[in-house]
Amino acid sequence: MPEPLAPALDRLRPLLLDTEGLVRAVASGRRRREHPDPVRAELRPVELRAGRQLQITGTDGRIPVTRNHSPQEAGAAVDELLAQPFGNWHVETRDQVVQLRVTKRGEAQVHTSAQSVEGGEAAHDRARNHLIDPADRLFTVLGADGAKRRQVDAFLRQLAPIARRVKPEGRPLRVVDLGCGNAYLTMAAHRYLAAEVDADVQTLGVDIRPEMAERNARVASEAGLEGIAFRAASIEEAAVDPEFTGVDIVLALHACDTATDDALALAVRWQARGVLAAPCCHNDVQRQLQSAESIPFAGLTRHAILRERFADVLTDTIRADLLRLLGYRVEVVEFIDSKHTPRNALIRAVHTGSAPTPRRVREYTDLVASWQVDPALAARLAPEVDAVLAAGAPE
Repeated sequence: MPEPLAPALDRLRPLLLDTEGLVRAVASGRRRREHPDPVRAELRPVELRAGRQLQITGTDGRIPVTRNHSPQEAGAAVDELLAQPFGNWHVETRDQVVQLRVTKRGEAQVHTSAQSVEGGEAAHDRARNHLIDPADRLFTVLGADGAKRRQVDAFLRQLAPIARRVKPEGRPLRVVDLGCGNAYLTMAAHRYLAAEVDADVQTLGVDIRPEMAERNARVASEAGLEGIAFRAASIEEAAVDPEFTGVDIVLALHACDTATDDALALAVRWQARGVLAAPCCHNDVQRQLQSAESIPFAGLTRHAILRERFADVLTDTIRADLLRLLGYRVEVVEFIDSKHTPRNALIRAVHTGSAPTPRRVREYTDLVASWQVDPALAARLAPEVDAVLAAGAPE
């Protein structure tokens, strides 16, 4: 039965502040004609050097911001969230789940059910062979749930064999993540590589937003990570920065549209031996297909949804072919189930230095000519691509 909203929210407050009993809470959605700020918030208790605190991660829909609150500060932070016009609250404690939904009339519809955390996700995690222990302090600081930990584990299983293969002798393994965003994969990769592959790993996360670089540096410090740093810079700025030398592995995870091409081109210019890129959006090729006057099998691009999906396949095929021509052994794999993210293709490449064969050159040139596309990656690497096409062209 609906009930007045204010007392229903008041009953949530002690549950949210009980860091011994709280498991997780999420505030989301919005009430009619109102807009909460942040648009979504997640609360969970964390164990830090300063003691047990309440971690609140809020997002505006684009950038997550995580803050840890001491017991003295938590009350005011929780009150601010309860005052926001969220449409839904989901609160899990060790013995109950409380779900509060705000109705169109502005009343509260509350449902409470009993639960036990024993035998839940945490117990399941302990039984699995994780590359990073789910109890690792890194996940606590990041506020990573089971889904995010599974993404980390899947990504590390793709990274680990490449890291072992390209590990240099006599100097640290150098990893650069271009467009690192909130950097949870960057930090997880650094944690794993430092522990399992090379005790001396230097990782640099690059993101164009200064606030993300500052946030990531703070989180890395709270997690006790050493040898990792973050810079606020564009990929173009990184390309001319003399600090970026001797890079062994380049990561580019969900860099949008041609930003993936920028990252791949930079990896080639740096002569990085290992590359892992998970592309996101393929608007450039999609626009070219839409404007092309005469292309084969036009039905593949006639409908918008099919054109979008085909552009994804064509773009990543071209990227893989170009890397092969430039001396990389390339695989395109699915690194995580699509239920976690639809952008789950991963371009995985290791530099071998092999010269292109005439057949590979012909495959590439026929592909781009048939579909009348001008690949962004080829434009970024025009001198290198022109040279290998000329050297490998059939006589």
